[in-house]
Amino acid sequence: MEETFEPLVAPSLKDVFVDRMEALILSGRYAAGVRLPSERDLATQLGVSRPVVHAGLAELEARGLVTMRPRVGTVVNDIRKDGSLAVLTSLIHFHQEDLDPELLDSMLQMRRLFEVETARLAACYRTDEDVAALKALIEREAAADPADVAAVTALDFQFHHTVAIASRNAVYPMLIKSFEPGYTHFSGLFFRDPAVAPLVFEMHEKLYDAIRSRGTRRAEELMRRLLDHGREALMARLQLERPAGDEGEQG
Repeated sequence: MEETFEPLVAPSLKDVFVDRMEALILSGRYAAGVRLPSERDLATQLGVSRPVVHAGLAELEARGLVTMRPRVGTVVNDIRKDGSLAVLTSLIHFHQEDLDPELLDSMLQMRRLFEVETARLAACYRTDEDVAALKALIEREAAADPADVAAVTALDFQFHHTVAIASRNAVYPMLIKSFEPGYTHFSGLFFRDPAVAPLVFEMHEKLYDAIRSRGTRRAEELMRRLLDHGREALMARLQLERPAGDEGEQG
């Protein structure tokens, strides 16, 4: 049977512009309250037309990242006040190491909040099928090469997602799945150290035992320790890799 393919579609200049500006804002290079260059200046600097810039800024405004003010210009929003689900979606899919550290830490704190709860619920409501699925992952982790970053990153994500499924809450697995692009990108950074995977997988095995034996408090504590360890390791690595003096743009 002859394979059929969808036509390849290159991103529009507007989409490229939006991605570029979004990255500058989410990385903190353009801080809240900063006025962006004029549409004319942006068009000249980026080599695109003013209509492309205007359409791109309108898209950024719709996402809650900027506000276009007549006779003033375009100002970067404080996303804590003006951000919406659209901004959160942008954060979830942001795949660059230079995400604003405050935003990244906030994301990690949110993850900790609901994943500790998924562990507790999993220990309460897990089924035999859930236990079997977690056990299969533990066995795959034990056989994995710690130096295979892609493999251990994928296994780590699957473990957390499977715990969420075992919680019997329909929304938690969807939340974790939604975070997969950014989750695997950033967790892959600290898995670059081959010494990390065995420590994480050892914690997974202990967490599996707590869920299997319905130890709710033990499951909560282990998930909390696991996520705190990951957060500390990730932030330390990013701090080492972040160029000195890499602060937000000044207005």
